[in-house]
This record gives sequence, structure tokens and C-alpha cells, in this order.
Amino acid sequence: MLISMHVKNLALIEEAEVDFNDHLNILTGETGAGKSILIGSIQSALGGRIPKEMIREGSDSALIELIFQTDNPSVLSLLGEYEIPCEDGEILIQRRVTRGRVINRINDCTVTVSRLKEIAPLLLDLSGQHENQLLLKPRNHRAILDSYGRGTIRPLLERIKLLYKEYTELSKELSGRTLKEDERLREMEFLRYEMKEIEEARLVEGEDQELEQQYYLISHSREILEDAGIVQDLTSRGQASASDQIGRAVRHMGEIAGLDPSASDLGSQLATIDDLLSDFNRELSSYIDNLEYDDETYVQVEERLNLINHLKARYGDSIPAILAYYRNNEDKLGQLEHYEEYLEEMKGRYKELEKELEASCASLSVSRRKEAEPLAREIKKALEDLNFKEVVFDIDFERMDHYSPEGYDEVCFMISTNPGQAPRPLHEIASGGELSRIMLAIKSILAGEEGIETLIFDEIDTGISGRTAQKVSEKLSVIAGRRQVIAITHLPQIAAMADSHYLIEKTSDESTTISSISLLDEEESVEELARMLGGAKITEAVMENAREMKSLASVMRHDS
Repeated sequence: MLISMHVKNLALIEEAEVDFNDHLNILTGETGAGKSILIGSIQSALGGRIPKEMIREGSDSALIELIFQTDNPSVLSLLGEYEIPCEDGEILIQRRVTRGRVINRINDCTVTVSRLKEIAPLLLDLSGQHENQLLLKPRNHRAILDSYGRGTIRPLLERIKLLYKEYTELSKELSGRTLKEDERLREMEFLRYEMKEIEEARLVEGEDQELEQQYYLISHSREILEDAGIVQDLTSRGQASASDQIGRAVRHMGEIAGLDPSASDLGSQLATIDDLLSDFNRELSSYIDNLEYDDETYVQVEERLNLINHLKARYGDSIPAILAYYRNNEDKLGQLEHYEEYLEEMKGRYKELEKELEASCASLSVSRRKEAEPLAREIKKALEDLNFKEVVFDIDFERMDHYSPEGYDEVCFMISTNPGQAPRPLHEIASGGELSRIMLAIKSILAGEEGIETLIFDEIDTGISGRTAQKVSEKLSVIAGRRQVIAITHLPQIAAMADSHYLIEKTSDESTTISSISLLDEEESVEELARMLGGAKITEAVMENAREMKSLASVMRHDS
């Protein structure tokens, strides 16, 4: 569950910290107070886009932090896979936004946005107006069904995705392989030309690096020889050389040691220096001899490098890449030389894949239809709980005229909200208020199936009031009996059902506007309900009504 949230310097929020509790957490406040900014902050913390203009004016950066506590094996396994430490199931997600970049961290480990987005759906599910609109697209109905029956459906889907990938690749290859005889011969001739050019080069892996080093040394051999000659003069040539001077010093040191035995160690050290310098001079002489390149060697190295670089420009940026290109051409040539046999083999494999894909799609369709029956019953029951009287809900199937990575089923939710009216596609008849309740019904079912610990609802009360609002509040409370729910609402019927009630307020002075959030105690919650009930003027009758609403809600809370 979501334990706490900390937001700093984001839009109207200077700094806000809130600790969430179990069960039903309700957020209320005046329009424009900043409720959606808080929900948006949660979305942003879990990988959503954060526009730079959202950084509070006068600040260089913004910070969003979320702390989760979880024992979900899927979450812990994913964190382990990415080598992100997680002690006692606590997860700290941080996103710091500056004018130039965004830094993402999970438990102090820097991660990419894609990692955040991969982990987010396992931690919570957020529903808002955008998610409700997704119900208007039938392709999302199939995704909902697949999520509901994922235990049996997911393995079939994974198999179909692999088959479909191979099937489409082979289809493209076949469509591009209908060569005429003259085209086939031209392509073969071209392949042989390229292969011959590579063969004649007799490439050896690593030789380009060795040649480049040799070429560099040859190009600078004159400067190297000049400097080496100077070193040789200084160390071994002439009476002023280091070798001659140290030799004379050794002789004098020997005379000293003959007169004073205590100086013998100094004489030994100097003799060692003389020996080392003699070794150095011999190696230097050998080094100079090996540096003497003739013009023919220089030309050979240059020509070989030019050839290799020419092949790199045509066939690959390295010798291994060129050799891989050669092997690929070798395969293509073999196919073209035995073109008819190759084409028949491809067609045979294509037919096999088509049969396998058809069989797998059929199995998937059967599984989907089996899962559709209990899902439709559960959604119908949930809709009845949400004041859809005499609702009819069904899931319709049609076969597409082609295969896809998701099989060949088109799935459409069918609904009738009026007695005697035949069910019609959901996207054709559902209003905004109905969509929010239908999504609530679906989320209440899927959350249980997927093991999601936190559900967040924004705009859950769109287009509803009265008895329907009461039913929605009861449904939220039932869901909150099994997992954490966080919801924004403008309706007192829903707010009254809160286990924890938070007020979001906006304050302004001449220079700034700030949004803040606070947890209300029992009496403060009643006062906020009265404001929602009575508007600008709150009478004692309104307060009494608010207390009664709160009292009744406490009796019904979490009842299934």
C-alpha cells in the first residue's frame, strides 16, 4: 500500500507531506484547490511526464517522493531482477525535476523511466477520466477480459505472439522472394562479386589495429629516430656521455673503497647503476635498429589499410562485421542457387505456421469465451450494486478477418440499462456517469484478481448524485475493506464513507498561492461534509445533517 507522499515545489504546492492509511482515504476541497495536482504527482512519480513548467515559480527543482509497503511477490521479484535492494518490503520512489533533467530513484538506486513504468502497475491502479474513456474503445475490452483470465489466457497469448512474429516475417520474406529468372541471376552475380572482393582480401581479425599502430610508427619514425639518437649520444657516445662519466666515477669509487672499506657499499650501488645503464644502451641500440623502415614497407602498410577501410565502408565497420556480411551473402547465394527448393521450403513452413497460429488462436478464443461468462456475471452484479437497475451485461465475440498478436477475437462489452432494451455496444450508449461506474465495477473485480494493493480513483463521481452516489460510496467502502483505496470526490455521500478524510486547501496572499493538505479529525470531517452539503452558508441544520450522514456511513462501512 501507499504509506506516504511528499511533494515539494510542484505547481501550487510549495511543500506537502501526507501519510495515507488503510482502507478508504478520501480527498476533498474546493474546486481548484489542488486535488488533481496531488493525484497527478502520484502519476508523475510512477513514470508520468512532468512538464518543466510544473516547477513552482522561483524554484530550480521539484521533488516527488512516494513510500510503499508491499509483500507482493511480483514486485519483490522484479526489484530483485534489477538488483534494487528492498528491506522489509519498503519501496521509496523519488523523482527530482530540474530545468534540464529528471532524476529517478528507487530505494536510492538510479533507474530509467521505463523501469518506473514497469513497476508502477504492480504497486497501484489509478483510474481517472482518461481511463474511463478507454472503455469507449472495444480493443480495451479484450485487454480487460485477458487480464481477468490471465491465468489461462496469458500462456496462450505468449505462444501466439511468438508464432505471429515468425508468421509475419516469413510472409514478408515470401512476398519479396517472387524473383524472375533474370533478377535471380543478377542478384547471384552481385553476391558473388561482393564475396570475391572479401575473399581476395584474406582478412585476419585484429590486423587492422596492428597495421594502424605500425602505420603510425612509420609515419613518425624520423622524429623517433632523431630523439632516440639524442638519447644515445647522452647516455653512451663520447667522453661527455652518461656511460663514460659513470665509468670514471666507478673507478674513483674503487680507489676510495681501497682506502676506506666502509665506502664499499656505495661502490656496489654505483657499479649497479653502471650495469643498468649498459643494459639500457644495448636495448636502445636494438630499438633504433628495428625502427628503420624502408619506403616499400610504408607503401605496403598504407595500401593494406586503404583496402581494409574500403571494405569497412562497404560491408561493415569492423573486420568481424565484414566477415559476418560475407557469411550472410553465402547463405543468400545458397538460397538463390537452389531457389525453387528454398521457396518450397518457405511455403511449407508458412503453411505449418498458419495451421499452428489458427489452432492457437482457436484455443485462445475458447479460453476467452469460458472466462467471459463469469466476468460478465461479476460485472453485472457489481453494476447492480452501483444502482444499475435491471441491467443486462454481456460480452460479444466476432472473428477478425486476419490474425494479430492477440489472436483473432474482437471483443465488445454489450450493455442495456433499460428494461426491454436489447444490449448494445457499450461505447454507443454509455454516458460519462455510467462510464465511471462501469469502470469502478471492473476495477473492483480486476484488483482482486491481480493482487493490486492500492486503487486510486479521480473523478469517480462524474455525472452522478443522490442514490447512485450513495451506492458508489458503499461500493468504494466494500473494496476498501480488502485493499487501500484513495479517491477524490466532490460528493458528501462518498466523503462520509471515508476511513481517513483529507482536506486540500488553497491559500493566497499578494505574492503567492499555496495548496496544502491535512488529515481531518472526526469533527473537522463533519464540518467539511457540511460545507459540501450547504455551500457558502452552513446552518445548524446542515451540520446536523452532516453528522447524521457520517454516523450512518460508519454503520455501513466495509459491509460486503
